[in-house]
Amino acid sequence: MKTILCDLLGIQYPIFQGGMAWISDYSLASAVSEAGGLGIISAGNAPPDYVREQIRQTRARTNKPFGVNIMLMSPFVEDIAALVAEEKVPVVTTGAGLPTKYMKAWLEAGIKVIPVVPSTGVAKLVQRAGAAAVIAEGGESGGHIGELNTMALVPQVCDAVKLPVIAAGGIADGRGVAAAFMLGACGVQLGTRFLVAKECTVHETYKKKILAAGDIATMTTGRRLGHPVRALKSPFTHQFLKNEMQSDMSLEELEAFGSGALRRAAKEGDEKNGCFMAGQVSGLVNKEQTAKEIIEELFAEAAAKFKEAAAWVK
Repeated sequence: MKTILCDLLGIQYPIFQGGMAWISDYSLASAVSEAGGLGIISAGNAPPDYVREQIRQTRARTNKPFGVNIMLMSPFVEDIAALVAEEKVPVVTTGAGLPTKYMKAWLEAGIKVIPVVPSTGVAKLVQRAGAAAVIAEGGESGGHIGELNTMALVPQVCDAVKLPVIAAGGIADGRGVAAAFMLGACGVQLGTRFLVAKECTVHETYKKKILAAGDIATMTTGRRLGHPVRALKSPFTHQFLKNEMQSDMSLEELEAFGSGALRRAAKEGDEKNGCFMAGQVSGLVNKEQTAKEIIEELFAEAAAKFKEAAAWVK
């Protein structure tokens, strides 16, 4: 299933593996790229030395295109922005802010910049700045989310810009891939499904929680802070929401309560104090597979759905 995204990036399948902080490392990224998708290293809040090592370890394992996701709220964002230009990584995706400040340097380094966008306004802005494509991510996704859901966001972004659009949020199987294409996207980005890839080094407790999740397993916190986050329901998320409701708790105290919670979940499997970020499609994720098996299954299912449609479209 080839689209213009494959030609743009030199990949076999039009699929990105989402950049998940403390989770998307060289092991997962290189496996996804080797399988024909675009594997993405997450810079998260990590320092430059860590990110540089991840880039070099990825290159040691694959000669295929890969990307680095930069969280623009990171305390190291200036250094990471310079690092990816220096390393001339093939693709940079961005989240949690506007990347326009850094895009000129990235473009001069030959990097294809593909920001995550929560609205048509942001999509138009990054198009003017030279983005190669955009990722329209709906609020069904795990981690930091916007206000619009995928069904509403993707077609509006497709209408608003002339760039290739990658759909993200609420996609975990071939039905979701097929639906994304019908909305006008030319590719998809998945995070939650890749959490249970065999090459994903996230803590085993995290994987078990995803595999055991149902349709109403997630909740959103952090709206009071201005950057809401979707995660599995847990003692931590319930306490965070309770804290948000307390008017006497300052924003600084609320931020401090959440600090390090994702790392505790991803690296330590801390069920009490960890934040297990995951999308609403967690209930559709029910088996552990290799990255290659995941990608091939997704597109085989999508192709089958397109063929089935011929039976009722006259």
